[in-house]
Amino acid sequence: MSALFLDAYDSRTYIQPGPFMTRALRSDAVGALVALVQQDRLDEAERGARSLLSQYPNAGVLWKVLGVTLLRQGRDALPALRRTTELLPNDAEAHGNLAAALRERGLWAEAFQSLRRSLELQPGNLEALIDAADALKALGRPDESIGFYRRALALDPLLTLAHNNLGTAYLELGRHEEAMSCYAVAVRLKPDDAAIHCNLGIVQRHLGLLEEALKSFERCLHLNPALGLAHNNCGLVLAALGRREESLARFRQALLLDRTDVDALTNMGNALRELGLRREAIAHYVRAIEMDPRRPEGHCNLGNALFEARRADEAAASFRRALALEPSNALALTSLAAVQRQQGAAAEALATCMSALAKEPGLVNAIALLGELSADRGEFRAAADFFQQALALDPNFAPAFVGIAVHRKLTREDADWRRGVEALLAKKPPLVHEISLRYALGKYFDDVGDYSEAFDSYRCANELTKRHATRYDASSTVQQVDAIIRRFERTAPRTSARSAVNGALPVFIIGMPRSGTSLAEQILASHPEVFGAGELIFWQTAAAAVDARGPDLLAALGAEYLERLTEVCGGASRVVDKMPGNFMHAGLIQAALPGARIIHMKRHPVDTCLSIYFQNFFNMGPYANDLETLAHYYEQYLRITDHWRAVLPSEAFMEVPYEGLIEDQEGWTRRMLEFIGLPWDPQCLEFERTNRSVITASKWQVRQKIHAGSVGRWKHYQAFIGPLERLLPHAG
Repeated sequence: MSALFLDAYDSRTYIQPGPFMTRALRSDAVGALVALVQQDRLDEAERGARSLLSQYPNAGVLWKVLGVTLLRQGRDALPALRRTTELLPNDAEAHGNLAAALRERGLWAEAFQSLRRSLELQPGNLEALIDAADALKALGRPDESIGFYRRALALDPLLTLAHNNLGTAYLELGRHEEAMSCYAVAVRLKPDDAAIHCNLGIVQRHLGLLEEALKSFERCLHLNPALGLAHNNCGLVLAALGRREESLARFRQALLLDRTDVDALTNMGNALRELGLRREAIAHYVRAIEMDPRRPEGHCNLGNALFEARRADEAAASFRRALALEPSNALALTSLAAVQRQQGAAAEALATCMSALAKEPGLVNAIALLGELSADRGEFRAAADFFQQALALDPNFAPAFVGIAVHRKLTREDADWRRGVEALLAKKPPLVHEISLRYALGKYFDDVGDYSEAFDSYRCANELTKRHATRYDASSTVQQVDAIIRRFERTAPRTSARSAVNGALPVFIIGMPRSGTSLAEQILASHPEVFGAGELIFWQTAAAAVDARGPDLLAALGAEYLERLTEVCGGASRVVDKMPGNFMHAGLIQAALPGARIIHMKRHPVDTCLSIYFQNFFNMGPYANDLETLAHYYEQYLRITDHWRAVLPSEAFMEVPYEGLIEDQEGWTRRMLEFIGLPWDPQCLEFERTNRSVITASKWQVRQKIHAGSVGRWKHYQAFIGPLERLLPHAG
């Protein structure tokens, strides 16, 4: 804000009496009041002005003195200043003083009107020009403010404040090059001004001049270490340079200076999330939302972290809260669509994604998600087109590189793809992207037969994944299996629970992940009387409920599960639930649903474990990222499935060897259909043509004709399998 104006008064001049004056007001009396104001003796000046106003109530100059006195004391000066402009309508300073009081109240529109009148009377007033420009910026009219700043600079090209504020106007308009030019001039004029260095750093960051921006922020903080905005923006630059640990220190310092800084809280959360520290990131996002619950991006940030932490329902709720605040938020819509896809709601996901693109047609996240949704339906050419569109919009968009890799076999002709991934990795992307790119690069090397490079990439991806995975508890897993075996020591007793609803009999496909469960489901779902429901989350929670409340709950659990099937079966006589982890709960399932059928897929143990190790699963236990823990978990899987083989009735439990299904597709398909009580149908032999949505890691493989390419794959990696070697005796 510019200075308040009070003219000096010549004691030889007089102010003529107004309509209500009885005698002339001597200018020396006014001059004495002005002197008191200039000496900061504001109480005395106020008393003197009020005393004279009792005699000269229409003396504009006295109202002017009183208004300035009150304003400088932080008191309500508006009535006095308004009265001044009424009595002195042609006094430019009076209008400027009123504008200053209006600005203090945040009444920017009125302030601008007063400043415009002041400038009509005194066009060359630099302070009024800058104040008018600032008022327009505050009113959200930065484009109009530019003309006023330029007028000020035409009068005084060395006016640092005008160069700085003009730069800010350009910055708000996204005219970054022009903003940088203004800040550069301001820095030259006033090199020891921390705020200008900070502004220059901000625009340099927007232009991608990260090293230059870092120097600007370092200079700023050398001049003023207590400037939280500079710490915050310096942290953003460090994060963009891949120096995320250093960025955390800057965000922490910003929060030490102001614990309520929502931007610093948010940026701290982002940095923690990019480092894989999801729990800590979520805590910061929650605090940011508590500080400002009306920010849609705050709810989006929390939703993204929850989704990455596999808390899909909570993530969806966060995205919906963001959309309640801002229905047109295309990023929130895209994120919600991604959650809906993961929840198996393919139609809703597609509709939500298309809504996002309607609001922002070039949104790269939404275009890439369309690629994933197309791939889920087996439309791989369309998916590839979407991924290429995404890369054309953003050549550094990691999910598009990953999408290209996982939905087809790569060849050495994909050298450009490889170079793009390696260039992106060199830029130190966020952890979640680095992990997915490392897995994708591993697949490239595996596809082209460079197995040593492939294993190195997969090992790097898994080691990075450990940063945010829960630690595997071997003893707890053993105790869990022991408890299950004790609970189901013999064939579970028949219960009165129903085994089907509306004629739809549940069929469970269980086994280790990557053991062929998706293939078996796709084959069965190709039968006209079968509906493939995918991986239904139910029995893990049900098992916990039984533990807490006892076996009397079995019939109720069976009934509840069957009711859920009615929501998806669509009139089919068989509904397939292919949640692999249900191998832990086969005894509970058979007890709650005696008529259910359970198909156990078995695959070579080392092929199974390596295939798990080579996949970037959305939802996988902490055993998956280390060969030793993989071997241990597989051994516990063998214990529990050996037990089911011994205690479950043969009419309820069937084992299918993956390698046998590959070698004799028709023979094993006939056996599975007979086991679930259905007649033969030749469509099951053309399962790759079945039109249905598949979101598992095997969605590309189950759309290919059956082949033996995955059988014995482990032999390519025999030199690297280490702890998995002890599983070899269990092959066969």
